[in-house]
Amino acid sequence: MLYKEFQGKSLSALGMGCMRLPTDATGAIDKEASRRMLAYAMEHGINYYDTAWGYHNGESEPVMGELLAEYPRESFYLASKFPGYDLSLMGKVEEIFEKQLQRCRVGYFDFYLFHNVCEANVDGYLDPKNGVYDYLIAQKKNGRIRHLGFSAHGNLQTMTRFLEAYGRDMEFCQLQINWLDWEFQNAKEKVALVRSYGIPVWVMEPVRGGALASLPPKHEATLKALRPSWTMPAWAFRFLQSLPEVTVTLSGMSNFEQLAENIATYEAEEPLTAAETETLFAMAREMTSKETLPCTSCRYCTSHCPQGLDIPWLIELYNEHVYSGGGFIAPMAMDGLSENKRPSACIGCRACEAVCPQTIRIADMMADFTERMK
Repeated sequence: MLYKEFQGKSLSALGMGCMRLPTDATGAIDKEASRRMLAYAMEHGINYYDTAWGYHNGESEPVMGELLAEYPRESFYLASKFPGYDLSLMGKVEEIFEKQLQRCRVGYFDFYLFHNVCEANVDGYLDPKNGVYDYLIAQKKNGRIRHLGFSAHGNLQTMTRFLEAYGRDMEFCQLQINWLDWEFQNAKEKVALVRSYGIPVWVMEPVRGGALASLPPKHEATLKALRPSWTMPAWAFRFLQSLPEVTVTLSGMSNFEQLAENIATYEAEEPLTAAETETLFAMAREMTSKETLPCTSCRYCTSHCPQGLDIPWLIELYNEHVYSGGGFIAPMAMDGLSENKRPSACIGCRACEAVCPQTIRIADMMADFTERMK
């Protein structure tokens, strides 16, 4: 197992994400299958385990607490998160944190995060009345949080607001990074932003929920011609090994075979060559261009919009929603917008289209986006 140094600790470069544990026929976590996977992970050097309040409908924390209790506390690092994605919980940070410690059967968290900083909740996280920041800082001072960080699915503006307020206290940042999202979801710019604060990166969704584990046949053939022995997931992980900012990569492995394969990948560090990286980026551009709009964020359109809509960002959300066939990112972002800033606020005047260098039919996109959000 490869290890990365972090403040005097050696963290396994591959961490076990506990959002997609094996389940039984009822949908509940299969404890015995999870126990077997945990034993193999421990034996092969994984020492970082990431859970959260809402994973597996609240089952992940108590199950991982039960399974990890079979090992010495000093043999693993445990991460969990405050569930600020649910705005109704914003004022309950103390109640939830105490419950999380009980569910996980620990006296402290090695790593703890503001969960999913995004447009819908950033105001709540920043509002001192909710007390989230003050409480978590207090827990860090009393040793019940050893390292404090945040995860984010929000855009650069939202992340910047959060970092301007709390960046001095953030020790790590968890981002969705993979070779498809490096450009498609602006992962490259997000990494640069947190790097400017001196914050190391943790990776989530390295294979994009499994989407990069099985590629269209022609793309798989291209990659197999370059590295015949590598699987598609291995390509995803080798890409991340090529990024010096990355400390821990979390994989939500849902069966033993995935676990064993990923551990084998992390027995050696084999970063991609520049040519191999560009091959992946070219694939990503081809894969995302078929159903998405070619916005370059020149922002000519915004100066001509009488409604003051952030058109490039709305196109970015639209592209993600269309390419992914739905998902939570666009609806989550819409929850953070006032009605007069959503796609439905477009009046169809097409003033923006008159100055768009890419000749995007923006008004049609806004109408389609509005329908998709219903």
